[in-house]
Amino acid sequence: MAQQDTDQQHAGVLPVDDEGFVIDSEDCEEREQAYRERGTSRPITVVGNPVLHKECKDVTEFDDELLKLVDDMFASQHTAEGVGLAANQIGVDLKVFVYDCPDDNGVRHTGVVCNPKLVELPADLRRLDDSNEGCLSVPTAYMPLARPDYAEVTGQDERGNPIKVRGTGYFARCLQHETDHLYGYLYIDRLSKRERKDALRQMAENEPRYPVVAND
Repeated sequence: MAQQDTDQQHAGVLPVDDEGFVIDSEDCEEREQAYRERGTSRPITVVGNPVLHKECKDVTEFDDELLKLVDDMFASQHTAEGVGLAANQIGVDLKVFVYDCPDDNGVRHTGVVCNPKLVELPADLRRLDDSNEGCLSVPTAYMPLARPDYAEVTGQDERGNPIKVRGTGYFARCLQHETDHLYGYLYIDRLSKRERKDALRQMAENEPRYPVVAND
């Protein structure tokens, strides 16, 4: 069993713990910097663009083109000062997201998930947190949204290896938020009509601090 675990760690981009979850909290600064320095920052697609409102295509080719996309996503996320970014937020119709996000204990997590699926949690793990949430595709707007304060996601890394990622607090919110993106949902779609209108008003009244793609 120990040798099998070691082999799995060597096969994947990130090592895994005893429960099979990626260890994404080590060497975050070095890994994030390497990604973004290889990448090119792209403008962020904002609410109203059709690519944000439909389910993205599965990743089936784990090739150099995908690796370049991941690098560009980290570069774009860094420019926008975000903690997570989905591929459709830079106009790419693929189920990929990247993250560089702290949890509520201040532990930094950095990684990549392709073809993510949220694990349905048992009732005893569904403690809701109604903190504010924002989105790079709804710039300058923030609204409270109740989400479970623990999340697990399954998927693949950028090399196609199967992975499991888990998080608590703010990082759990990030995992849920980015997975939502890839299935065509923005966080404002989970708000009431009144709250959604308020978020869009906030967006209209302020200027984003990063380049965005204007909707025609």
